[in-house]
Amino acid sequence: MSTPTTEQHPREAAVVDDAPKQLLIGGKWRAASQDATYEVEDPSTGRALCEVADASPDDGLAALAAAAEAQHDWAQHPPRERGEILRRAYEIIMRRHEDLSLLMTLEMGKPLTESRAEITYAAEFFRWFSEEAVRIGGDYATSPNGTGRFLVMRQPVGPALLITPWNFPMAMGTRKIGPAIAAGCTSVIKPAHQTPLSMLALAEILMEAGLPDGVLNVVTSRSAGKLMEPMIRDGRARKLSFTGSTSVGRKLIEQSAEQVLKVSMELGGNAPFIVFDDADLDAAVDGAMLAKMRNIGEACTAANRFYVHADVVGAFAERLAERMSALRIGRGVTDRIEVGPLIDADQLGKVTELVADAVDRGAEVVTGGSRPDGDGYFYTPTVLTDVPVDSRLTTEEIFGPVAPITPFTDEDSVVDVANATEYGLVSYLYTRDLQRALRVSERLDAGMVGLNQGVVSNPAAPFGGTKHSGLGREGGKVGIDEFLETKYVAIGGL
Repeated sequence: MSTPTTEQHPREAAVVDDAPKQLLIGGKWRAASQDATYEVEDPSTGRALCEVADASPDDGLAALAAAAEAQHDWAQHPPRERGEILRRAYEIIMRRHEDLSLLMTLEMGKPLTESRAEITYAAEFFRWFSEEAVRIGGDYATSPNGTGRFLVMRQPVGPALLITPWNFPMAMGTRKIGPAIAAGCTSVIKPAHQTPLSMLALAEILMEAGLPDGVLNVVTSRSAGKLMEPMIRDGRARKLSFTGSTSVGRKLIEQSAEQVLKVSMELGGNAPFIVFDDADLDAAVDGAMLAKMRNIGEACTAANRFYVHADVVGAFAERLAERMSALRIGRGVTDRIEVGPLIDADQLGKVTELVADAVDRGAEVVTGGSRPDGDGYFYTPTVLTDVPVDSRLTTEEIFGPVAPITPFTDEDSVVDVANATEYGLVSYLYTRDLQRALRVSERLDAGMVGLNQGVVSNPAAPFGGTKHSGLGREGGKVGIDEFLETKYVAIGGL
Protein backbone atom coordinates (compact mmCIF):
# COMPACT_ATOMS: atom_id res chain seq x y z
CA MET A 1 0.00 0.00 0.00
CA SER A 2 1.44 3.37 -0.97
CA THR A 3 1.95 6.14 1.54
CA PRO A 4 -1.11 8.44 1.74
CA THR A 5 -0.33 12.00 0.80
CA THR A 6 -2.22 15.23 1.43
CA GLU A 7 0.76 17.48 0.89
CA GLN A 8 -0.64 19.48 -2.00
CA HIS A 9 -1.80 22.32 0.26
CA PRO A 10 -2.16 22.73 4.03
CA ARG A 11 -5.91 23.44 3.83
CA GLU A 12 -6.49 20.37 1.68
CA ALA A 13 -4.60 18.28 4.20
CA ALA A 14 -6.61 19.80 7.04
CA VAL A 15 -10.06 19.01 5.63
CA VAL A 16 -9.01 15.44 4.89
CA ASP A 17 -7.44 15.00 8.31
CA ASP A 18 -10.56 16.39 10.03
CA ALA A 19 -12.93 13.94 8.32
CA PRO A 20 -13.72 10.72 10.24
CA LYS A 21 -12.04 7.59 8.86
CA GLN A 22 -13.70 4.86 10.97
CA LEU A 23 -17.01 3.03 10.95
CA LEU A 24 -19.97 4.52 12.81
CA ILE A 25 -21.84 1.75 14.62
CA GLY A 26 -24.33 2.34 17.41
CA GLY A 27 -23.19 5.94 17.85
CA LYS A 28 -19.51 5.03 18.28
CA TRP A 29 -16.61 5.46 15.88
CA ARG A 30 -14.66 2.22 15.65
CA ALA A 31 -12.05 0.51 13.52
CA ALA A 32 -12.96 -2.26 11.13
CA SER A 33 -12.34 -5.89 12.05
CA GLN A 34 -8.61 -6.62 12.23
CA ASP A 35 -8.02 -2.88 11.67
CA ALA A 36 -8.48 -3.33 7.90
CA THR A 37 -8.26 -0.16 5.80
CA TYR A 38 -8.17 0.90 2.16
CA GLU A 39 -6.95 3.97 0.31
CA VAL A 40 -9.09 6.84 -0.92
CA GLU A 41 -7.66 8.26 -4.14
CA ASP A 42 -7.56 11.79 -5.49
CA PRO A 43 -8.67 11.24 -9.13
CA SER A 44 -6.97 14.44 -10.26
CA THR A 45 -3.54 13.09 -9.29
CA GLY A 46 -3.99 9.33 -8.96
CA ARG A 47 -2.41 9.54 -5.50
CA ALA A 48 -3.87 8.47 -2.15
CA LEU A 49 -5.54 11.07 0.06
CA CYS A 50 -5.90 8.91 3.15
CA GLU A 51 -7.05 5.50 4.38
CA VAL A 52 -10.46 4.62 5.79
CA ALA A 53 -11.87 1.57 7.55
CA ASP A 54 -12.57 -1.43 5.33
CA ALA A 55 -15.60 -3.10 6.92
CA SER A 56 -16.06 -6.87 7.01
CA PRO A 57 -19.41 -8.69 6.76
CA ASP A 58 -19.34 -9.03 10.57
CA ASP A 59 -18.97 -5.25 10.85
CA GLY A 60 -21.98 -4.83 8.59
CA LEU A 61 -24.09 -7.16 10.69
CA ALA A 62 -23.02 -5.28 13.82
CA ALA A 63 -24.22 -2.06 12.21
CA LEU A 64 -27.53 -3.69 11.28
CA ALA A 65 -27.91 -4.97 14.83
CA ALA A 66 -27.41 -1.42 16.13
CA ALA A 67 -30.05 -0.09 13.71
CA ALA A 68 -32.49 -2.85 14.67
CA GLU A 69 -31.98 -2.17 18.38
CA ALA A 70 -32.62 1.56 17.93
CA GLN A 71 -35.65 1.15 15.66
CA HIS A 72 -38.44 0.91 18.26
CA ASP A 73 -37.43 4.00 20.22
CA TRP A 74 -36.75 6.00 17.08
CA ALA A 75 -40.14 5.14 15.61
CA GLN A 76 -41.72 6.56 18.78
CA HIS A 77 -39.61 9.72 18.66
CA PRO A 78 -41.75 12.86 18.20
CA PRO A 79 -42.01 13.79 14.51
CA ARG A 80 -41.33 17.43 15.32
CA GLU A 81 -38.01 16.55 16.97
CA ARG A 82 -37.06 14.28 14.06
CA GLY A 83 -37.61 17.27 11.81
CA GLU A 84 -35.66 19.59 14.10
CA ILE A 85 -32.64 17.27 13.98
CA LEU A 86 -32.69 17.44 10.19
CA ARG A 87 -33.08 21.21 10.32
CA ARG A 88 -30.12 21.57 12.66
CA ALA A 89 -28.05 19.31 10.38
CA TYR A 90 -29.02 21.50 7.41
CA GLU A 91 -27.78 24.57 9.24
CA ILE A 92 -24.47 22.93 10.21
CA ILE A 93 -23.89 21.86 6.60
CA MET A 94 -24.44 25.40 5.38
CA ARG A 95 -22.03 26.78 8.01
CA ARG A 96 -19.34 24.32 6.89
CA HIS A 97 -20.10 24.74 3.23
CA GLU A 98 -16.57 25.59 2.05
CA ASP A 99 -14.76 22.79 3.88
CA LEU A 100 -17.32 20.20 2.79
CA SER A 101 -17.04 21.43 -0.80
CA LEU A 102 -13.27 21.10 -0.81
CA LEU A 103 -13.44 17.64 0.75
CA MET A 104 -15.81 16.53 -2.01
CA THR A 105 -13.58 17.95 -4.75
CA LEU A 106 -10.56 16.13 -3.35
CA GLU A 107 -12.17 12.69 -3.21
CA MET A 108 -14.43 12.88 -6.28
CA GLY A 109 -12.69 15.33 -8.60
CA LYS A 110 -15.52 17.66 -9.57
CA PRO A 111 -14.56 21.36 -9.70
CA LEU A 112 -15.01 23.35 -6.53
CA THR A 113 -17.85 25.40 -8.03
CA GLU A 114 -19.80 22.20 -8.68
CA SER A 115 -19.01 20.80 -5.24
CA ARG A 116 -20.43 23.97 -3.71
CA ALA A 117 -23.60 23.50 -5.74
CA GLU A 118 -23.90 19.91 -4.56
CA ILE A 119 -23.43 20.79 -0.90
CA THR A 120 -26.30 23.27 -1.20
CA TYR A 121 -28.41 20.70 -3.07
CA ALA A 122 -27.61 18.04 -0.45
CA ALA A 123 -28.53 20.31 2.44
CA GLU A 124 -31.86 21.13 0.82
CA PHE A 125 -32.98 17.51 1.16
CA PHE A 126 -32.57 17.81 4.92
CA ARG A 127 -34.50 21.08 4.95
CA TRP A 128 -37.26 19.60 2.77
CA PHE A 129 -37.70 16.43 4.81
CA SER A 130 -37.45 18.31 8.10
CA GLU A 131 -40.75 19.86 7.03
CA GLU A 132 -42.24 16.56 5.80
CA ALA A 133 -41.62 14.81 9.14
CA VAL A 134 -44.71 16.46 10.66
CA ARG A 135 -46.89 15.90 7.58
CA ILE A 136 -47.18 12.11 7.69
CA GLY A 137 -50.91 11.70 7.37
CA GLY A 138 -53.50 8.96 7.64
CA ASP A 139 -57.25 8.55 7.17
CA TYR A 140 -60.45 7.90 9.09
CA ALA A 141 -63.68 7.04 7.32
CA THR A 142 -67.04 5.36 7.72
CA SER A 143 -67.31 1.98 6.00
CA PRO A 144 -69.69 1.95 3.02
CA ASN A 145 -72.30 -0.13 4.88
CA GLY A 146 -72.19 2.22 7.88
CA THR A 147 -71.47 -0.51 10.45
CA GLY A 148 -67.81 0.19 11.04
CA ARG A 149 -64.95 2.58 10.59
CA PHE A 150 -61.70 2.55 8.62
CA LEU A 151 -58.56 3.81 10.32
CA VAL A 152 -55.49 4.12 8.09
CA MET A 153 -52.06 4.70 9.65
CA ARG A 154 -48.66 5.46 8.13
CA GLN A 155 -45.82 3.87 10.09
CA PRO A 156 -42.05 3.55 9.54
CA VAL A 157 -41.13 0.50 7.50
CA GLY A 158 -38.23 -0.36 9.79
CA PRO A 159 -34.44 -0.57 9.55
CA ALA A 160 -33.23 0.49 6.10
CA LEU A 161 -30.13 -0.37 4.10
CA LEU A 162 -28.92 2.56 1.99
CA ILE A 163 -26.29 2.32 -0.75
CA THR A 164 -25.02 5.47 -2.44
CA PRO A 165 -22.84 6.13 -5.54
CA TRP A 166 -19.63 8.09 -5.96
CA ASN A 167 -20.83 10.76 -8.37
CA PHE A 168 -22.87 12.79 -5.86
CA PRO A 169 -21.27 11.66 -2.62
CA MET A 170 -23.31 13.80 -0.25
CA ALA A 171 -26.56 14.56 -2.07
CA MET A 172 -27.34 10.92 -2.74
CA GLY A 173 -26.91 10.35 0.98
CA THR A 174 -29.15 13.17 2.17
CA ARG A 175 -31.78 12.17 -0.41
CA LYS A 176 -32.06 8.79 1.37
CA ILE A 177 -31.14 9.64 4.97
CA GLY A 178 -33.50 12.64 5.08
CA PRO A 179 -36.74 10.73 4.45
CA ALA A 180 -35.58 7.77 6.54
CA ILE A 181 -35.04 10.01 9.58
CA ALA A 182 -38.24 11.95 8.96
CA ALA A 183 -40.28 8.74 8.67
CA GLY A 184 -38.82 7.21 11.84
CA CYS A 185 -36.56 4.61 10.24
CA THR A 186 -33.09 3.70 11.44
CA SER A 187 -30.54 2.88 8.77
CA VAL A 188 -27.17 1.51 7.74
CA ILE A 189 -25.58 3.40 4.87
CA LYS A 190 -22.76 2.17 2.67
CA PRO A 191 -21.15 4.95 0.57
CA ALA A 192 -19.21 4.20 -2.61
CA HIS A 193 -15.68 3.09 -1.84
CA GLN A 194 -14.22 5.88 -4.01
CA THR A 195 -15.93 8.68 -2.03
CA PRO A 196 -16.50 7.76 1.63
CA LEU A 197 -15.24 10.99 3.22
CA SER A 198 -18.26 13.16 2.41
CA MET A 199 -20.62 10.58 3.93
CA LEU A 200 -18.50 10.17 7.05
CA ALA A 201 -18.44 13.95 7.49
CA LEU A 202 -22.23 14.01 7.06
CA ALA A 203 -22.69 11.35 9.74
CA GLU A 204 -20.59 13.39 12.14
CA ILE A 205 -22.79 16.42 11.45
CA LEU A 206 -25.96 14.43 12.20
CA MET A 207 -24.50 13.27 15.50
CA GLU A 208 -23.71 16.89 16.36
CA ALA A 209 -27.29 17.80 15.43
CA GLY A 210 -28.57 15.39 18.07
CA LEU A 211 -29.36 12.20 16.17
CA PRO A 212 -29.59 9.38 18.75
CA ASP A 213 -27.08 6.54 18.74
CA GLY A 214 -27.82 3.75 16.29
CA VAL A 215 -30.28 5.70 14.14
CA LEU A 216 -27.64 6.15 11.43
CA ASN A 217 -24.77 3.71 11.04
CA VAL A 218 -22.05 4.07 8.40
CA VAL A 219 -19.96 1.22 7.01
CA THR A 220 -17.24 1.85 4.42
CA SER A 221 -15.76 -0.97 2.39
CA ARG A 222 -13.79 -1.70 -0.74
CA SER A 223 -16.09 -4.66 -1.48
CA ALA A 224 -19.75 -3.63 -1.47
CA GLY A 225 -21.11 -7.04 -2.48
CA LYS A 226 -19.44 -9.02 0.29
CA LEU A 227 -20.47 -6.45 2.88
CA MET A 228 -24.08 -5.86 1.84
CA GLU A 229 -25.37 -9.30 0.85
CA PRO A 230 -25.37 -10.74 4.41
CA MET A 231 -27.28 -7.69 5.64
CA ILE A 232 -29.80 -7.91 2.81
CA ARG A 233 -30.43 -11.59 3.52
CA ASP A 234 -30.40 -11.21 7.31
CA GLY A 235 -34.08 -10.49 7.93
CA ARG A 236 -33.76 -7.57 10.35
CA ALA A 237 -33.66 -4.97 7.57
CA ARG A 238 -37.02 -4.15 5.99
CA LYS A 239 -36.00 -1.63 3.34
CA LEU A 240 -33.30 -1.37 0.67
CA SER A 241 -32.58 1.86 -1.22
CA PHE A 242 -29.87 1.85 -3.88
CA THR A 243 -28.53 4.37 -6.38
CA GLY A 244 -26.13 3.00 -8.97
CA SER A 245 -25.88 0.92 -12.11
CA THR A 246 -28.73 -1.16 -13.46
CA SER A 247 -26.60 -4.31 -13.49
CA VAL A 248 -25.89 -4.03 -9.75
CA GLY A 249 -29.49 -3.03 -9.08
CA ARG A 250 -30.76 -6.26 -10.66
CA LYS A 251 -28.52 -8.32 -8.34
CA LEU A 252 -29.72 -6.40 -5.29
CA ILE A 253 -33.36 -6.89 -6.24
CA GLU A 254 -32.73 -10.64 -6.51
CA GLN A 255 -31.06 -10.72 -3.11
CA SER A 256 -33.80 -8.63 -1.49
CA ALA A 257 -36.51 -10.99 -2.75
CA GLU A 258 -35.54 -13.61 -0.16
CA GLN A 259 -36.69 -11.36 2.72
CA VAL A 260 -39.26 -9.49 0.57
CA LEU A 261 -37.68 -6.14 1.34
CA LYS A 262 -39.34 -2.91 0.31
CA VAL A 263 -37.05 -1.76 -2.50
CA SER A 264 -36.19 1.59 -4.08
CA MET A 265 -33.86 1.59 -7.07
CA GLU A 266 -32.48 4.67 -8.84
CA LEU A 267 -30.51 3.10 -11.65
CA GLY A 268 -28.86 3.94 -14.96
CA GLY A 269 -29.93 6.32 -17.68
CA ASN A 270 -29.50 6.97 -21.38
CA ALA A 271 -31.07 10.38 -21.69
CA PRO A 272 -32.00 11.72 -25.13
CA PHE A 273 -31.68 15.46 -25.72
CA ILE A 274 -33.95 16.49 -28.61
CA VAL A 275 -33.65 19.85 -30.37
CA PHE A 276 -36.43 20.64 -32.84
CA ASP A 277 -36.05 23.03 -35.75
CA ASP A 278 -38.11 25.74 -34.02
CA ALA A 279 -36.07 25.69 -30.81
CA ASP A 280 -34.28 28.71 -29.40
CA LEU A 281 -30.76 27.52 -30.27
CA ASP A 282 -29.01 29.69 -27.72
CA ALA A 283 -31.25 28.34 -24.98
CA ALA A 284 -30.79 24.81 -26.29
CA VAL A 285 -27.00 25.12 -26.19
CA ASP A 286 -27.18 26.55 -22.67
CA GLY A 287 -29.37 23.62 -21.65
CA ALA A 288 -27.07 21.15 -23.37
CA MET A 289 -24.09 22.45 -21.41
CA LEU A 290 -25.97 21.88 -18.16
CA ALA A 291 -27.42 18.52 -19.13
CA LYS A 292 -24.11 17.21 -20.49
CA MET A 293 -21.39 18.85 -18.41
CA ARG A 294 -22.94 18.94 -14.95
CA ASN A 295 -20.69 16.78 -12.79
CA ILE A 296 -18.27 16.26 -15.72
CA GLY A 297 -21.01 14.24 -17.43
CA GLU A 298 -20.84 11.68 -14.63
CA ALA A 299 -24.54 11.75 -13.80
CA CYS A 300 -27.40 9.36 -14.49
CA THR A 301 -29.37 12.40 -15.67
CA ALA A 302 -26.65 13.50 -18.11
CA ALA A 303 -27.71 13.99 -21.72
CA ASN A 304 -26.34 10.87 -23.38
CA ARG A 305 -27.68 11.18 -26.94
CA PHE A 306 -28.23 14.43 -28.81
CA TYR A 307 -30.85 14.32 -31.59
CA VAL A 308 -30.91 17.62 -33.47
CA HIS A 309 -33.13 18.47 -36.41
CA ALA A 310 -31.24 18.38 -39.71
CA ASP A 311 -32.09 22.03 -40.43
CA VAL A 312 -30.25 23.26 -37.33
CA VAL A 313 -27.78 20.47 -36.53
CA GLY A 314 -24.80 22.28 -38.05
CA ALA A 315 -25.38 25.50 -36.13
CA PHE A 316 -26.08 23.63 -32.89
CA ALA A 317 -22.94 21.47 -33.16
CA GLU A 318 -20.78 24.50 -33.94
CA ARG A 319 -22.06 26.49 -30.96
CA LEU A 320 -21.85 23.53 -28.58
CA ALA A 321 -18.31 22.69 -29.70
CA GLU A 322 -17.25 26.30 -29.21
CA ARG A 323 -18.58 26.26 -25.64
CA MET A 324 -17.13 22.83 -24.83
CA SER A 325 -13.66 23.60 -26.20
CA ALA A 326 -13.45 26.78 -24.10
CA LEU A 327 -13.87 24.94 -20.79
CA ARG A 328 -10.85 24.99 -18.51
CA ILE A 329 -9.63 21.53 -17.45
CA GLY A 330 -7.63 20.78 -14.34
CA ARG A 331 -7.52 19.92 -10.68
CA GLY A 332 -10.71 21.51 -9.42
CA VAL A 333 -9.53 23.06 -6.15
CA THR A 334 -9.60 26.60 -7.59
CA ASP A 335 -12.53 28.60 -8.93
CA ARG A 336 -11.02 28.93 -12.41
CA ILE A 337 -11.35 25.21 -13.22
CA GLU A 338 -14.55 24.07 -14.95
CA VAL A 339 -13.81 20.41 -15.82
CA GLY A 340 -12.21 17.97 -13.43
CA PRO A 341 -11.10 14.36 -13.90
CA LEU A 342 -13.20 11.26 -14.30
CA ILE A 343 -13.50 9.16 -11.16
CA ASP A 344 -10.90 6.48 -11.90
CA ALA A 345 -8.86 4.66 -14.53
CA ASP A 346 -11.70 2.27 -15.38
CA GLN A 347 -14.09 5.10 -16.22
CA LEU A 348 -11.43 6.88 -18.27
CA GLY A 349 -10.84 3.68 -20.21
CA LYS A 350 -14.54 3.24 -20.87
CA VAL A 351 -15.02 6.77 -22.23
CA THR A 352 -11.96 6.38 -24.44
CA GLU A 353 -13.33 3.12 -25.85
CA LEU A 354 -16.79 4.57 -26.52
CA VAL A 355 -15.39 7.52 -28.48
CA ALA A 356 -13.06 5.24 -30.47
CA ASP A 357 -15.98 2.96 -31.35
CA ALA A 358 -18.06 5.88 -32.66
CA VAL A 359 -15.15 7.24 -34.74
CA ASP A 360 -14.51 3.79 -36.21
CA ARG A 361 -18.18 3.71 -37.27
CA GLY A 362 -17.92 7.05 -39.07
CA ALA A 363 -18.55 9.74 -36.46
CA GLU A 364 -16.65 13.02 -36.87
CA VAL A 365 -14.82 14.61 -33.94
CA VAL A 366 -15.62 18.34 -33.86
CA THR A 367 -13.66 19.01 -30.69
CA GLY A 368 -11.87 16.94 -28.06
CA GLY A 369 -11.72 13.19 -28.48
CA SER A 370 -8.56 12.58 -26.46
CA ARG A 371 -7.06 12.75 -22.99
CA PRO A 372 -4.61 15.53 -22.09
CA ASP A 373 -1.07 14.83 -20.97
CA GLY A 374 -0.26 14.61 -17.27
CA ASP A 375 -1.48 12.88 -14.14
CA GLY A 376 -5.07 12.13 -13.23
CA TYR A 377 -8.02 10.71 -15.12
CA PHE A 378 -8.85 13.65 -17.36
CA TYR A 379 -10.66 13.55 -20.71
CA THR A 380 -11.17 16.58 -22.91
CA PRO A 381 -14.75 17.81 -23.47
CA THR A 382 -15.80 16.22 -26.75
CA VAL A 383 -18.42 16.83 -29.44
CA LEU A 384 -19.00 14.33 -32.24
CA THR A 385 -21.37 14.62 -35.18
CA ASP A 386 -22.97 12.09 -37.53
CA VAL A 387 -22.88 9.49 -34.77
CA PRO A 388 -24.53 6.24 -35.93
CA VAL A 389 -27.58 5.25 -33.89
CA ASP A 390 -26.10 1.78 -33.30
CA SER A 391 -22.78 3.02 -31.90
CA ARG A 392 -21.92 2.21 -28.30
CA LEU A 393 -22.08 5.93 -27.48
CA THR A 394 -25.82 5.90 -28.12
CA THR A 395 -26.62 2.55 -26.54
CA GLU A 396 -24.47 2.67 -23.37
CA GLU A 397 -24.35 5.19 -20.53
CA ILE A 398 -21.28 7.37 -21.20
CA PHE A 399 -20.64 8.97 -17.79
CA GLY A 400 -18.16 11.41 -19.26
CA PRO A 401 -17.83 14.79 -21.05
CA VAL A 402 -18.81 13.50 -24.49
CA ALA A 403 -21.73 14.81 -26.60
CA PRO A 404 -22.65 12.58 -29.58
CA ILE A 405 -24.94 14.34 -32.09
CA THR A 406 -27.22 12.59 -34.58
CA PRO A 407 -29.51 14.46 -37.02
CA PHE A 408 -33.23 13.70 -37.43
CA THR A 409 -35.97 14.95 -39.73
CA ASP A 410 -39.39 14.19 -38.23
CA GLU A 411 -41.05 14.04 -34.82
CA ASP A 412 -42.29 10.47 -34.89
CA SER A 413 -38.92 9.00 -35.79
CA VAL A 414 -37.02 10.93 -33.14
CA VAL A 415 -39.48 9.96 -30.41
CA ASP A 416 -39.19 6.33 -31.47
CA VAL A 417 -35.39 6.37 -31.37
CA ALA A 418 -35.40 8.31 -28.07
CA ASN A 419 -37.56 5.59 -26.51
CA ALA A 420 -35.58 2.72 -28.07
CA THR A 421 -33.59 1.93 -24.93
CA GLU A 422 -34.04 -0.18 -21.80
CA TYR A 423 -33.60 3.00 -19.75
CA GLY A 424 -36.23 5.61 -18.92
CA LEU A 425 -34.85 8.02 -16.37
CA VAL A 426 -34.99 11.44 -18.03
CA SER A 427 -35.47 12.98 -21.47
CA TYR A 428 -34.87 16.54 -22.63
CA LEU A 429 -36.51 18.46 -25.46
CA TYR A 430 -36.31 21.98 -26.82
CA THR A 431 -39.12 23.50 -28.87
CA ARG A 432 -41.14 26.72 -28.94
CA ASP A 433 -44.29 24.95 -30.15
CA LEU A 434 -46.55 24.47 -27.10
CA GLN A 435 -48.61 21.68 -28.61
CA ARG A 436 -45.49 19.78 -29.69
CA ALA A 437 -43.94 20.31 -26.26
CA LEU A 438 -46.88 18.69 -24.49
CA ARG A 439 -47.36 15.99 -27.13
CA VAL A 440 -43.74 14.87 -27.09
CA SER A 441 -43.48 15.13 -23.29
CA GLU A 442 -46.38 12.69 -23.00
CA ARG A 443 -44.88 10.29 -25.54
CA LEU A 444 -41.37 10.14 -24.09
CA ASP A 445 -41.02 7.00 -21.97
CA ALA A 446 -39.16 8.48 -19.00
CA GLY A 447 -39.86 9.26 -15.37
CA MET A 448 -38.75 12.87 -15.83
CA VAL A 449 -38.72 15.33 -18.73
CA GLY A 450 -36.70 18.52 -19.02
CA LEU A 451 -38.81 20.78 -21.23
CA ASN A 452 -36.67 23.71 -22.40
CA GLN A 453 -34.58 23.07 -19.29
CA GLY A 454 -31.26 21.28 -18.85
CA VAL A 455 -31.58 20.36 -15.16
CA VAL A 456 -34.46 18.39 -13.63
CA SER A 457 -33.12 17.57 -10.15
CA ASN A 458 -34.90 19.38 -7.31
CA PRO A 459 -35.43 18.23 -3.70
CA ALA A 460 -39.07 19.32 -3.89
CA ALA A 461 -39.80 17.17 -6.97
CA PRO A 462 -40.08 13.38 -7.35
CA PHE A 463 -36.93 11.86 -8.86
CA GLY A 464 -36.97 8.47 -10.56
CA GLY A 465 -37.39 6.57 -13.78
CA THR A 466 -39.27 3.93 -15.73
CA LYS A 467 -38.20 0.62 -17.28
CA HIS A 468 -34.68 -0.43 -16.22
CA SER A 469 -33.96 2.98 -14.71
CA GLY A 470 -35.49 2.00 -11.42
CA LEU A 471 -38.32 1.58 -8.96
CA GLY A 472 -39.85 4.19 -6.69
CA ARG A 473 -39.22 7.90 -6.32
CA GLU A 474 -36.94 10.05 -4.18
CA GLY A 475 -37.56 13.63 -3.14
CA GLY A 476 -40.75 15.63 -3.31
CA LYS A 477 -43.89 14.82 -1.35
CA VAL A 478 -43.68 11.15 -2.34
CA GLY A 479 -40.08 10.67 -1.21
CA ILE A 480 -41.04 9.86 2.36
CA ASP A 481 -43.56 7.23 1.19
CA GLU A 482 -40.67 4.89 0.35
CA PHE A 483 -39.93 4.63 4.10
CA LEU A 484 -43.51 4.17 5.29
CA GLU A 485 -45.91 1.25 5.50
CA THR A 486 -49.70 1.63 5.34
CA LYS A 487 -51.66 -0.07 8.14
CA TYR A 488 -55.43 -0.44 8.00
CA VAL A 489 -57.42 -0.93 11.20
CA ALA A 490 -61.01 -2.14 10.81
CA ILE A 491 -63.16 -0.83 13.67
CA GLY A 492 -66.44 -2.60 14.32
CA GLY A 493 -69.27 -2.45 16.79
CA LEU A 494 -70.26 1.13 16.04
